[in-house]
Amino acid sequence: MSAASRAPLRSTTWIRSRRAAWTTAGAAVAALLVSACTSGGISGGGGDTKFVMGKDGISTVEKGKRDAAPDLSGKTVDGKQLDVSSYKGKIVVLNVWGSWCAPCRAEAPGFEKVYKDLQGKGVQFVGINTRDTKAANALAFEKEQGVTYPSLYDPTGKLMLRFEAGTLNLQAIPSTLILDREGKIAARSLAALSEEKLRGMIAPVLAEK
Repeated sequence: MSAASRAPLRSTTWIRSRRAAWTTAGAAVAALLVSACTSGGISGGGGDTKFVMGKDGISTVEKGKRDAAPDLSGKTVDGKQLDVSSYKGKIVVLNVWGSWCAPCRAEAPGFEKVYKDLQGKGVQFVGINTRDTKAANALAFEKEQGVTYPSLYDPTGKLMLRFEAGTLNLQAIPSTLILDREGKIAARSLAALSEEKLRGMIAPVLAEK
């Protein structure tokens, strides 16, 4: 075969290999973007929030240095009125979730189990449902997952915007905050939590006097 006849073959092979590389790279980027959207997004949040990140990915704030949670009141996904401040004196676990969020679906059974185990010990769970354009979607999620604690309905994220800058990353869904008995923010996770991690996040605040 002459050099002239071999040249087009080499050119075609090179083009195919480059296309394969571009396809692989594109798939990798797409997978990363999907992961970022569904498993917590960008971590951190910026701002001087006094949070100290632990090795487990959970951030905490020392007692005496904590900021009070903002007003969190409004309609729940089932149309009832709820004011989180009414739970002052209890530890409150705030979980930001959406019915469209795969990691939210994965963590929901563990959250319900921990809620049932700890509600008699002065621990109250409250969800903040966000980006669900229909409350019916949120209600269907709760029914499917067996979630029995209340959730505020926040389709446009207005309640989340009440937190100080850096306390919550608005792209991090699910997110979880622990409020101490004084209604102050004691701990934060900007990613989905296993049942074990959730228990570990609550335990130190529960042990406080």
